[in-house]
Amino acid sequence: MRASLTAFAAATLFAAATFAAAQVPVQKPLEAMPYSPSLDLSSLDRSTDPCTDFYQFSCGGWKKNNPIPSDQAAWSVYAKLTNDNQQFLWGILEAAAKAKDRTPTQQKIGDYFSACMDTAAIDRRGIDPLKPALARVAALKTRPALIAAIAGIHHEIPGAYFFNSGTDQDAVDSNTIIAVVEAGGLGLPDRDYYVKTDAKSVTIREQYAAYIVKLLTMIGEPENQAKTDAAAILKIETALANASLTRVERRDPHKTYHKMSVADLQALTPAIQWPVYLSTQRPPGSATLASLNVAQPEFMKAVQTELTTEPLPALQAYLRFHVTTAAAPSISHAFQQAQFDFFSTTLRGIPAMPPRWKQCTRQVDRSLGEALGQEFVRLTFSTDMKAKTQLMTGQIEAAMQMEIEALDWMSPDTKKEALRKLHAIRNKIGYPDTWRDYSTLTIQPADYFGNVLHAASFQDAREWNKLGKPVDRNEWGMTPPTVNAYFNPQMNDINFPAGVLQPPLYDAKLDDAPNYGNTGATIGHELTHAFDDEGRQFDADGNLKDWWTPADAKGFEDRINCVRDQYANYVIVDDIHINSKLTSGEDVADIGGTLLAYIAWQKQIENKRLMPVDGFNPDQRFFVGMAQWACENNRPENLRVSALTNPHSPGFARINGVVTNLPEFQQAFGCKVGQPMVKAKVCKVW
Repeated sequence: MRASLTAFAAATLFAAATFAAAQVPVQKPLEAMPYSPSLDLSSLDRSTDPCTDFYQFSCGGWKKNNPIPSDQAAWSVYAKLTNDNQQFLWGILEAAAKAKDRTPTQQKIGDYFSACMDTAAIDRRGIDPLKPALARVAALKTRPALIAAIAGIHHEIPGAYFFNSGTDQDAVDSNTIIAVVEAGGLGLPDRDYYVKTDAKSVTIREQYAAYIVKLLTMIGEPENQAKTDAAAILKIETALANASLTRVERRDPHKTYHKMSVADLQALTPAIQWPVYLSTQRPPGSATLASLNVAQPEFMKAVQTELTTEPLPALQAYLRFHVTTAAAPSISHAFQQAQFDFFSTTLRGIPAMPPRWKQCTRQVDRSLGEALGQEFVRLTFSTDMKAKTQLMTGQIEAAMQMEIEALDWMSPDTKKEALRKLHAIRNKIGYPDTWRDYSTLTIQPADYFGNVLHAASFQDAREWNKLGKPVDRNEWGMTPPTVNAYFNPQMNDINFPAGVLQPPLYDAKLDDAPNYGNTGATIGHELTHAFDDEGRQFDADGNLKDWWTPADAKGFEDRINCVRDQYANYVIVDDIHINSKLTSGEDVADIGGTLLAYIAWQKQIENKRLMPVDGFNPDQRFFVGMAQWACENNRPENLRVSALTNPHSPGFARINGVVTNLPEFQQAFGCKVGQPMVKAKVCKVW
């Protein structure tokens, strides 16, 4: 995944809903997408030598001219384009909400948006929408009743409850959809927040406990009881966190694949009646499950311990809190504010809530993304743009083939399988070939909470309905307006939504150099994920299979370790260094993707005599275009969260770390040995 996603996304469906409006500068919907060049001279800092700090040279002006908005944890070229896309979508949604003669798609997106925007109606209802779920928890008077109720709660009430379940492709048989039970149930963004003992982590846990107390008192608990419950909830979550794999460990797909029978899972966690649980989640009439993937068996053992040893009032308090925090963004303002104060202000340093239009636009995109995406694509993404991106992708894949064939550390047998995988990759550009059908999803113009529930239920049912059916390899994991891209190792495909193929990331008005440096490097980045430390473990069919010789695997790891050693020296904030074991997949993709894009660009301009433009020769324009996608400003609080949770390095490392490993850059700018952008030992994987 190319973009560094900096906005906090809570782990529950409810918590992904909207926050209330804030006092922010007045904006209006965009009638057309704004234009920014893919190579922006005003973004440069010409006082900096590019051979000393290429990131500052390319982005210093941008950083100075683009302070972080009050409703953002960070601000970047990607975030700015995301904001532009959202403003454009806002216009689409307002029109759909007001139109008299509407298509069914326009009715759903328009009514969802208008219900979300009606904050007066939401506030009038107060906590009434939450009362049925709270009453359900309060009625659980025995331990067996509480454990038995987890099946229905998982099915009907969005939230984080002890563990997660769903469906996914079988890692060793990518044509099969199987049920999955995995770790979950935490309120903080990562298990490390519970286990780290430094002063900052201790303070955050105290602030989290205070947030729990606040929410519990808001639903009627006496403060002393709420404090007791908060301590019990934190104890349960800490036990679950201690049993969870780290983010680095989860990068190894073998550590999250433990296929077993339902009987084996029953023996592992006998407190839960798994046949009943799975029957509750599956669609009526579906076949009985024989097996499933238990992603983290040790975690499920901890769930068994917590469910059978914690006092019943503690387990009830845990459910009561998670029902409330999940629903908080979708009910009255006081709950929205309480959640924002902790998760956004305390954790991320964001001083002000986003405007309501932005939050409602995001929510429609999450819940009805392909319905809204149809309108976005129709108005912003041309067939010419799709054709140019397809051409660039083909050129970069040809460059990857050349690089694989020329590798001196990879044996012929492994090369053969690598090329087979390369040629099997499917390129998805712009939008799906077939749009998702939302006809069974009911959306009402005056029931926002109900719409959130219905959308969550629709998506949950959609996922469980995949069991026993052929894998839909045309499915997308991102909505068309999204400013991002990704590689899916089990689908063996790369995906570039229309949202990421807009200026300044792809600029049809400028020459090829910055476009290949920017969009081309993004394509190359996603392509190399097929062969990174995680992706390389899947074969051409998307199956978890070791197709490398031991010597080739060692040669690969040796070269990745060179990158890890380099990036581990970069400081993110304070004295916190990059966790390069977490970021190495993205770091290697940045380096390899840029090289592939450069090779493809050289092929594109073969036999052409290009002149300097704006004082930069063609190679320099390629690299400046490549660097300027990563211009960003970050709040220190956000950087601390990212250091624990984000598999992407910060922007300065994603540019300087790349160019120091590319002799082509050093030649373009005439950098000399001894200057900071010239490394004595270059890291090269591809």
